[in-house]
Amino acid sequence: MSSNSKVFTLDEVAKHNRKNDCWIIVSGKVYDVTPFLNDHPGGDLVILSATEKDATFEFEVVDHSESAIEDMQKYYVGEFETNTLPAEVDNTHNSPPPFRQADAPSTSNQSSGLVLKILKYLLPLLILASAYALQYYGKSSEPSES
Repeated sequence: MSSNSKVFTLDEVAKHNRKNDCWIIVSGKVYDVTPFLNDHPGGDLVILSATEKDATFEFEVVDHSESAIEDMQKYYVGEFETNTLPAEVDNTHNSPPPFRQADAPSTSNQSSGLVLKILKYLLPLLILASAYALQYYGKSSEPSES
């Protein structure tokens, strides 16, 4: 990253919001993650739902490994002009935020990600329990020799 890095506005970055052209903003930096979409462990929809906004919060909530953070550098395209972000929404009127279609994949991916994490630990335990049960009941049903 050089000191003469290109600086992008939100409008410029937001144009890159498709699977074949995907840029994200994380910690004031812009990344072209198009080549990484198919390799992302959480799936491409997770990243696609983080386009057209500052995705720093979403990125930091997930526990990315040090190597994943280092690998991001190869996708770096420039800096982000933070003053082009829209002002914070005033939620003092107690009205819920409007539903956006772009938010839907993120929610479903988060819940499916949770299910996958649970299955990652539960499935081996179920297999182990089944094997133990088959071994235990298989031995007890064998005819005994007198």
